[in-house]
Amino acid sequence: MKKRTAALGFAAVVVAAAIFGGIRIGENNTYAETAEVAEATDTAERTIRYSRPEEEATYGPTGARERIDFNALEYRTEDESAPVVYFTDNISPEGLMNIYHMLGVTPQGNVGVKVSTGEAGNNHYLNPNLIKDLVWDVNGTIIETNTADVGGLRATTAMHYQVCADHGWTDLAKVDIMDEFGTTRLPVTGGQYLKEVEIGESLESYDFVLVLSHFKGHGIAGFGGALKNTAIGFSSPNGKLLIHSGGVGSPDGSFPSSSQEAFTSCMAEAAKTYYELFDNGNNILYINVMNNLSIDCDCIGTPAAPTMANVGILASRDPVALDQACIDIVHAAPDGGDITARVDALQGIHTLEHAVEIGFGSRNYRLDIIDE
Repeated sequence: MKKRTAALGFAAVVVAAAIFGGIRIGENNTYAETAEVAEATDTAERTIRYSRPEEEATYGPTGARERIDFNALEYRTEDESAPVVYFTDNISPEGLMNIYHMLGVTPQGNVGVKVSTGEAGNNHYLNPNLIKDLVWDVNGTIIETNTADVGGLRATTAMHYQVCADHGWTDLAKVDIMDEFGTTRLPVTGGQYLKEVEIGESLESYDFVLVLSHFKGHGIAGFGGALKNTAIGFSSPNGKLLIHSGGVGSPDGSFPSSSQEAFTSCMAEAAKTYYELFDNGNNILYINVMNNLSIDCDCIGTPAAPTMANVGILASRDPVALDQACIDIVHAAPDGGDITARVDALQGIHTLEHAVEIGFGSRNYRLDIIDE
């Protein structure tokens, strides 16, 4: 129903391939076979080798590091009432399709695929070739809004479309900059800071949205994942300023300041509003890709280099649980210190805390490792 208007050299890759086993060269000289999941010596302690050599050239740096104990994830639970977060270490079009199918929902009608198109000069955003099979499978339109950063090239529609072309999005699918022809406002229910949100006008023309997020650090929010990709990503430039101002607004169009608590709370409240817009979550799915893991976001042209090796892809119907699982993995990872410090310094966890306070989502989750 429609709504209203750390790179590996070649020799290292070969050695790593021998360790993982079962890898063959596929199309475009990329590694195509699924790697074996490593098992701990102690079978009571589940670990995963979460660095895959076939991702190196195409989807970001894998680097080298120790295994991670997925039983050590702080908010992981066996409680059957908790939402499921699915995980695969296979960062590839095949891996993305596999985890999408685990969600058990087939999008109907006019489908939007929300991504960050990436600021000019940035190359950490999701690779269009990684997601193209999924976008084509759902017959999706790439949806995005203009930025509120007047210094960025994506602050105007014409230049934003140019960046989309430069980054390969327009070759992948139709692209809709949702505030191109106007904006509209929606009420926020139960918000402590926000009374309304402002969206790109065409968002309401979509029956279903698939939210594909590049999980990483962020210089203002601490981290960016599913919640930020909707809260900020669905909002018009003025709507973004409203959130950044803690709900006060920015009448002169300047970039506002607010307390970190107010800003992160507004992100949770906006994300909840957009969840409710799509039939209280029935018509929206969330997938996070943990690669190119830098302390910086895709919204700046010169992000810091990744300091954490690729992890995998996670998906859930619950965006709070999904982002929490990603945070837990960063905290547990031996090379996750830089991103953990960024999240802590900017009180990024408060977005998740406030979401639960307002009755949106769960920080506890069951983890289903689909490679097992």
